[in-house]
Amino acid sequence: MTLRSKSLRGAAVLLLALSLSPAHAASPVPAAVTAAVADAARPDADKARDADRKPAEVIAFAGIKAGNRVADLLPGGGYFTRLFSKVVGPQGAVYALPPQRSPTAPANMPDPAAAVNAIAADPAFSNVKVGVLDVTSKMAEPMDVVWTSLNYHDLQNRPNADLAAFNKYVFDSLKPGGVYIVIDHAAEKGSGKRDTSTLHRIDPDFVKAEVLAAGFTFDGESDVLRNPQDDHKSVNRESGIRGKTDQFVFKFRKPKQ
Repeated sequence: MTLRSKSLRGAAVLLLALSLSPAHAASPVPAAVTAAVADAARPDADKARDADRKPAEVIAFAGIKAGNRVADLLPGGGYFTRLFSKVVGPQGAVYALPPQRSPTAPANMPDPAAAVNAIAADPAFSNVKVGVLDVTSKMAEPMDVVWTSLNYHDLQNRPNADLAAFNKYVFDSLKPGGVYIVIDHAAEKGSGKRDTSTLHRIDPDFVKAEVLAAGFTFDGESDVLRNPQDDHKSVNRESGIRGKTDQFVFKFRKPKQ
């Protein structure tokens, strides 16, 4: 083999390695994840969202498996809570942590924990435990994975928001080597948190910088929810982009030492 051919072959190998880097490589979907998505106990309304949310791909990317302890922060209606429950199985546990109900909330305002309380009461999801998101306290036990989906931008809009404290709470709640997943609607590059309350989006680079400042390392990005057709305007029902926004999926890891 000539020197030129060796160089060309080396370049080809390098390009292949780059194309399969953690930022772009698709993770194989384990059978347990496939089974969780197909589970008959899931509501039809959840299944109808699967084409847009691609749960099998993002859960496989996170590496959630049987026996894991997973914290689902701000779980909403429990779309991912149910899926995590089936993936981690009877030896695992899922902690659904909705926000605390405001003492000034109107009496007719829905309880933010109602949906996940109903899930936890269902024998099909007996490994689900419900708490409240409180960054001043510790989670019930060290977590293998902490997950938050389409919430990070909203956290910026809370009164006296302190994302440094929030990310430290996540860091302290994870086992060494544990994973932190952040999924959110992408804003225009360089916009920081400018659009969190108006467009309900956030700059991925801004999120990455905030999380890394808490001591995490960046462990990769999945592009399975990216949408180059999204114009990065408002995330609302009238825009027609709801459910199909350009979303980033970041994986951070707590160092083992």
